[in-house]
Amino acid sequence: MEPDLLALCPSAWPEYHHEKLFALGKLEREALQLRAIQYRFERARDSVPALRKLIEKQGVDRISAIEDVLPVCFDHRVLKNYPLSILEKRDFARLTSWLDKLTMHDLSRVDLSGLTTIDSWIDRLEEHGLIVFTSSGTTGKLSFNMRGPEDIVAWRLAWMQLNYAASGVDPRTTKLPSFSPGYRSGHTQSLKVSRLFTQEIHGGRHNHHTLYSGHMSADLLALSGRLQAAEDKGEFEGLGLDAALIGERRAMIEQGKRRPQDVEAWFDNLIERFKGQQVRIGGILPELLRLAMAGRERGLKCEFAPGSIVTTGGGMKSLKNPPEDWREIILDFFGVERLCTLYGFSEIMSAAPECTHGYYHFFPYAVVMLMGPEGQALPREGVQTGRLSVFDLLAETYWGAFVSGDEVTVHFDDDCPCGWRGPRLTNQIRRYSEMEGGDDKITCSGSAKAYDEFMEYVMGQG
Repeated sequence: MEPDLLALCPSAWPEYHHEKLFALGKLEREALQLRAIQYRFERARDSVPALRKLIEKQGVDRISAIEDVLPVCFDHRVLKNYPLSILEKRDFARLTSWLDKLTMHDLSRVDLSGLTTIDSWIDRLEEHGLIVFTSSGTTGKLSFNMRGPEDIVAWRLAWMQLNYAASGVDPRTTKLPSFSPGYRSGHTQSLKVSRLFTQEIHGGRHNHHTLYSGHMSADLLALSGRLQAAEDKGEFEGLGLDAALIGERRAMIEQGKRRPQDVEAWFDNLIERFKGQQVRIGGILPELLRLAMAGRERGLKCEFAPGSIVTTGGGMKSLKNPPEDWREIILDFFGVERLCTLYGFSEIMSAAPECTHGYYHFFPYAVVMLMGPEGQALPREGVQTGRLSVFDLLAETYWGAFVSGDEVTVHFDDDCPCGWRGPRLTNQIRRYSEMEGGDDKITCSGSAKAYDEFMEYVMGQG
C-alpha cells in the first residue's frame, strides 16, 4: 500500500478488498487515519460555515493526534437543529439557508420558486447537485443529511464492501432478487440508497421487490406528530395544508391499519414465487421477527436456496418483550444460517458489519473514538465504554465527524477471534435518550458554553 497517497485520498480506501482493509495493523492504520483527518480538517475548516464557527468557539487550530478532533465533532442533533416552525410554515428559503451552513456547496443560487412541499424542496436541491435524505422522524423531528456528487463514488463502494463483508456474497458479481417490506421510493436514507445504488444492491429495479409501490412522503414524516396533535384539538383545517398532502395522509392511515395483512399476502407470494432461488431479504429486526412468527403460526416456512441472505439492523428497540429465542425463530423461518447484521447511523457513510463472533467492525475509513461523561476523550486502547464518535473519512463535501447518541463498548486491541483487526464494538448498544433519565445532552470537550453558542448559530439564533 502507498501510505502518503492513501492519506491524501481516503475516498479511494473502499476500492481495496475488505479483508485487506481489516488486515491493517494498529500503527499503520492510525498513522494513515491521523494524516487523513488532518487533510480533511484543513480542507473543510474554511469551506463549511458551521465547522468554521465551531473551530472558532472551541479554539482548535490544529490536529496533532486523533483525539484532538473530538472537540470539533458535530453533535448528531446538529442535522435537525432548526426551528420546527420552518417546516410547518414551509419556509424553504430559511431551511435552505440553514442547510447551507453544513455543506461546502453554495446553495444561495438555488431557485426556490414554486415549492410547496418538503419532497419538492429535496428534489429541487438534487437538481442543483446536492443529494439530501432524511431520518425516519421517530424522535418527532427529521434530520436532513446531505451528500454531494463528489461523495457518491466512495459511498457506493463503501456500501458494496459493507454488504460483501457482512454476507460473504460479492454484490458486484452476484445479483440476487431482493425483498424489502417498505416503499418503492422516498427520501429516507434506506430508500435513497436503494434508488442510487439499485444496480449494485439489487441488480436493477426490476429485481427489487417492495411491499408498496408508492412513495414515502417526507412531509408526512416531518409533520406526523404535529398533524395528529392538530387533529386531536380540532385545528387540522387551520394548518393550511395542500389538499393532496391531506389525501396522502388519509391513505397512509388506512394503509397502516391493513399493513399486517398486506405484509403476509406480499411475502406469501414471494415465498412461492422464489422457492428454490437464492435471494436477499432486508428489513429491521422487529419487522423480520413479526413476519417469521406470523408465518410460523400459519405453518409456513421459506424454502429459498442455500446462500440466501437476510440483512438487518436497528436492534429490537421498537418491540417490547421479544422472545428470548428471537434469533433462532428468524433463522429457522427464513432458512438461513446467520443474520447479516449491520450497525451505523445516517450521519456517516460507512456502517459496521457484524463478524462471525458477534462484534461490529468499522472499516478503517471510519475512525472510532469514545467520549467520556465529561466530554473527555477516552483512551483508544483496551476495553472502553462511552459515547461513540466517528470521523467518516469518506466525506468530501461536508464535515464528517459526528458524536452519536449511542453508548457503546469498544475493544481497541487487534485481537478479535474472527481475524479482522481494528476497533470492534460489542452488540450491547444503548441510546442515551432511552436510558434512565433520558438525557442525550452532549457535554463536549472544551467549553460547554462555546458548544451551546455553536448550536445556536446553526439554528440561526447566533
